[in-house]
Amino acid sequence: VALDCTLGYAGHSSLLMPRLLPGGVLFAVDVDPLEVPRSEQRMRDLGYDEVTFVARHMNFAAIRGLLGESGGFDCILADLGVSSMQLDNPARGFTYKADGPLDLRLNPHKGRPASELLKAVTLPRLEKILSEYADEPYAKDIARAISRSPETLDTTAKLARVVRGGLAKLEDKLVKKSLARTFMALRIAVNEELNVLDHFLEVLPYCLKPGGRVAILSFHSGEDRRVKRAFAIGLEEAVYERISPGPILASQEERRSNPRSIPAKLRWAVRSTKPLNA
Repeated sequence: VALDCTLGYAGHSSLLMPRLLPGGVLFAVDVDPLEVPRSEQRMRDLGYDEVTFVARHMNFAAIRGLLGESGGFDCILADLGVSSMQLDNPARGFTYKADGPLDLRLNPHKGRPASELLKAVTLPRLEKILSEYADEPYAKDIARAISRSPETLDTTAKLARVVRGGLAKLEDKLVKKSLARTFMALRIAVNEELNVLDHFLEVLPYCLKPGGRVAILSFHSGEDRRVKRAFAIGLEEAVYERISPGPILASQEERRSNPRSIPAKLRWAVRSTKPLNA
């Protein structure tokens, strides 16, 4: 019994499924209500029925709620961040490369979009978001440019223009990196992703069967530090019996063919076979 915590467009699920059959079942969850039906249909079109593949619209921090249905998981995979289909849809506002509403919500039916966050956030808080959530070296310059903007930043193009203005002295390749980090930091803030990850890491061991395995892909240092720390503490407390000695990185070949894999770090852990305290 396996769990894909971040279904996306079922890229990982479609690769996991053949390894579970015959006799296995894959649960898959995603917080995005727009993409879950499409991804579920993709899996149905590949020939996986409701018995072998079970899709749920939910935040992966709430996976403990699946235990009654699943009985626990032999393996769990979580691919943090956004999916390619979210990035490639301008209407979602996840990238500066295409104009669209400055939304950035993983679930567009909950919370406030990034445009509303920028209306209310203070200069010190915005600088902290950029610095802590994206390791942005020019956080102060970007935060100052945004806070001084006379126009409402309600589209990706407007925000990109203001950030470029605040970094006008930098060469273009550095500006592009800062733009990507700015959008990532705002996305993390809008969706409270680090709080969600902390809760997921807390409940994770109780969702694994004894000896069960988990693998987590992270894409920036704030995520990776949390995963590394949780696994290390779990090893000390005998929650996990083994953890990855370091992060696994994409090969040079994959980095060339799939540039989005460049920042990815994968860490794994194996749950102890001993009973855990509730």
